[in-house]
Amino acid sequence: MAANLYNTHVKLLAFDFLSLSPNPRDTSSFSRKGVPLSRAETVGYVVTRDLKYGRFLRFTIDDGTGCIACVLWLNQLTSPHFSRRDPSDVRSIASMAEKLASEIQLGDVARVRGRITVFRGTVQITVSDVAFETDPNAQVLHWLDCVRLSKKCYD
Repeated sequence: MAANLYNTHVKLLAFDFLSLSPNPRDTSSFSRKGVPLSRAETVGYVVTRDLKYGRFLRFTIDDGTGCIACVLWLNQLTSPHFSRRDPSDVRSIASMAEKLASEIQLGDVARVRGRITVFRGTVQITVSDVAFETDPNAQVLHWLDCVRLSKKCYD
């Protein structure tokens, strides 16, 4: 079952997310209790926001158990990482990232998905998707999902 979670957005509370350890043999994976993970999903309040135009938006999600650093890259049009992709695809990705960056505001309740990465020794989410929650129960339901899945699938 554990191998099936590698490319899955695993629902995690900040408490569990911050306890992830990098896999020494594979720099793109992390482990939780020996289970390899590469992607995560969390829900919480946006409590910090630092925008560097044309470069990135760094923000923090607080779910009540801790804070998760998140980075949304905004440099798709200038990054060599995207040089081999179709230019129209890159423009579309850049446009979507710019739109998300303008929508993410302090106090929003957001569901964030992305790759688990490390920056300066801190585990973070490199954002691929953000959904804004309007249901006041979204965070509690996420907590319940995390507890249920932790016992059933992740441990």
